[in-house]
Amino acid sequence: MKLYIQKTLLLAILALGFQQVFAGNPDRQGEAGAGQLLLNPWARSAGLHTMNTSMISGIEAMRLNVAGLSRIGKSEFAFGHTRYLDGADIGINSFGFAQRMGNGALGVSIMAMDMGDIAVTTEDQPEGTGATFSPSLVNLGIAYSHTFENKVSVGILFRGVSESTADLNAFAFAVDAGVQYVTGPKDNFKFGISLRNIGTKMNFQGQGIADQLPNPQNDVFNYNLSYFARAQAYDLPSVLNIGMSYDFYATERHRITVLGNFTANSFSEDQIGGGLEYNFNKLFSLRAAYKVDFGATNDDTLGDNVETGLSAGFSFDVPLKKDSENRLGIDYSYRDTQPFDG
Repeated sequence: MKLYIQKTLLLAILALGFQQVFAGNPDRQGEAGAGQLLLNPWARSAGLHTMNTSMISGIEAMRLNVAGLSRIGKSEFAFGHTRYLDGADIGINSFGFAQRMGNGALGVSIMAMDMGDIAVTTEDQPEGTGATFSPSLVNLGIAYSHTFENKVSVGILFRGVSESTADLNAFAFAVDAGVQYVTGPKDNFKFGISLRNIGTKMNFQGQGIADQLPNPQNDVFNYNLSYFARAQAYDLPSVLNIGMSYDFYATERHRITVLGNFTANSFSEDQIGGGLEYNFNKLFSLRAAYKVDFGATNDDTLGDNVETGLSAGFSFDVPLKKDSENRLGIDYSYRDTQPFDG
């Protein structure tokens, strides 16, 4: 019975995924919104350019492949901060919590973007009115993942997406689903598929899309009427990830992982890349990766995707007590974001 359920869930997720495996469409670039759903606020997986679909685990899995959520010990907390496009004064703050529940795990994550203060401009004052505003971009996810006999993990995540200013707001629901498969003498080989950001459309509403225009029907009384424009609804940036990895052990203390990943984007070029991760005794990790767009050229730097290129990072996982499984982890990563400063 367990094997039947396992195969059914696996086939269901594969069927959902391959419906969009050829989704890459650069002609639709810019038609989707809620671009923050494609950003990764977690340093450990960002050091591999968010390509560890097959091996990601814990809280960070809720950003790439939710199936890895259940591959934790007992409980996990995580905090993250990202300086996005350094020099643009954009920050990303994130928090997550995961709790093991038998062979499954329940997790909650939240991500908020700090866009800084932006000057208010009008048609009459294009240089600015002296006032500022700060957009609010927040998304909250609740997820569950289950592992079957330590070989196959499946997971699903429900996410609320909100974008707003003082006089505008838009909201949508999104669903992520994923699967991971592990095999080999030491669980060396890993395979993963995730389908992300499948949900409702977003549509801005509020006083920010209203114009105050004179009453056209009366020449005696001079007063304005509010006219609301119809804002175009837009899709979420759905994406499919397919990844594989293999662990090589020189000794029990030294592990080198080789990984590859393919990303099918519904509203931009598809991407492919690979990476390496070295781990010493589960205490220190060093990683690097490289990702490229299909169809990318070298003669158009300004047209390059800032989420491609080189990435690297490292992690320290320090036991809180001798021989304890409770650990404090510190992660750092850097991604090249041409033409920005990383």
